[in-house]
Amino acid sequence: MEWDSPAIVLDARLYGEGDAVATVMTEAHGLHRGLARGGASRGKAATWQAGNLVHVRWTARLADQLGSFSGELIHPGAAQAMQEALPLSMLTSACAVAEGALPERVPQPRIFHGLLGLIPRLPLGESVLEDLIRWELVLLAELGYGLDLSVCAVTGRRDGLELVSPRTGRAVTREGARDWAPKLLPLPEFLVCSDPASRTGDPVAWRDGLRLTGHFLARDAFGHQHRPLPQARQMLYDRVSALAEQFEKGIAPTHAG
Repeated sequence: MEWDSPAIVLDARLYGEGDAVATVMTEAHGLHRGLARGGASRGKAATWQAGNLVHVRWTARLADQLGSFSGELIHPGAAQAMQEALPLSMLTSACAVAEGALPERVPQPRIFHGLLGLIPRLPLGESVLEDLIRWELVLLAELGYGLDLSVCAVTGRRDGLELVSPRTGRAVTREGARDWAPKLLPLPEFLVCSDPASRTGDPVAWRDGLRLTGHFLARDAFGHQHRPLPQARQMLYDRVSALAEQFEKGIAPTHAG
C-alpha cells in the first residue's frame, strides 16, 4: 500500500532515538499518521515542523498499519510564522485544533484547503485572525457542528444579529434575546458580513470570535471525544484577549507576546 501527496504537517512527536510519528493532512486522505524515519534528526527535523507543506509518500504492507512517511519540504510555513509571536500562536493553534478534532483517514477537502490558504498568510499577523476564526467555523460545520448565523432564531430577522445561543449555536438579535442577552455569546459583525471591506481591525471582535468558536470546539469537537481544547488554542485566545484589553483601555496596541 502506498500513496503520495502534498500534505500539511500538523504534529510530529519523537519516537525512539531519532524517528518521529508525524501527523499530516492531505486533501484525499484526510488526517493521516505515519513513522517518519529520522524525522527527529538534525537533518530532517526541520521538514516535519507543524505548519510546513511537505510532499509526502506513505508506504505500508497493509492499509490499516501505521506505515512510514518520507517527505520533501515544499513551503516552510513553520519557519515563516516563527518571526513573530502572534503568527506563531495562530499556526500552532490551527494545527493543534485540526490534529485533535479531525477523524483519521477521512477526507476533509474544505478544511484542508482553508488551512492551506491560511498558512502562507499568517506572517501578516492580526489581519489574518478573522480568516482563522472563519476557518474554525468551517471545521465545525464539516464535523457536523455548524452554527446558524444567518437569521434570528426568535424574530426571523436577518439584520441586527448580535448574539449566539451557547446551547443551540443559533444567532439572535438583542431584541429577540431580551432578558437572556447576558447569558449569550457575542457575535462579531465580521462573521455575519461577507464583504471583505468589513474587516474591523478590532481586537475585541477577534476576542469575541475566538470565544464563540472556542465554546463550540470545546463542547462539541473535543468534548465528544472527552478531550480538552488544545493548550495552543487557549494560549491564542489569551494572547488576543490581552490585545482586546489594551484596546478597551485606549492603550496603543502592541504585539502580545
